[in-house]
Amino acid sequence: MDQYIEFVTNHYLLSFSLVCVIFLLIQDLLSNSFNGYESISPLIAVTKMNDDKTVIIDVREANEFLKSHIENAVNIPLGKLDEKLPSLEKHKTHPLIVICQTGARSVPACKTLTKAGFGQVYHMQGGMQSWEENKLPIKISKTRD
Repeated sequence: MDQYIEFVTNHYLLSFSLVCVIFLLIQDLLSNSFNGYESISPLIAVTKMNDDKTVIIDVREANEFLKSHIENAVNIPLGKLDEKLPSLEKHKTHPLIVICQTGARSVPACKTLTKAGFGQVYHMQGGMQSWEENKLPIKISKTRD
């Protein structure tokens, strides 16, 4: 025990860093287990999209959506998601894959959908940026779908 105390006093920055990393890992583990949605990679998202009932919700703004999007994705900007929830009611039991540009805006959208009672909500890690990096197919529109 004396050796541990001596190590901590001699290497207090290293010890503090270890405590911080452990805290962050535990926090991440707990938040992922209680958030109600699952994070998936673009490649796993493709396998889920093979199911005809899967709905892809793109929460980017319309101008971003027009530049490039996944085929058959529904564009509902994050700011309008609450008011558009009634239009998604028919998909309450279907898998929903939520995407944005980098994965940051889709997290609050997933939380909103989970609170609204949607059972199978998936957050695509990395968003469209990761989708395009994996060389997966995109659709480019001149008009809004």
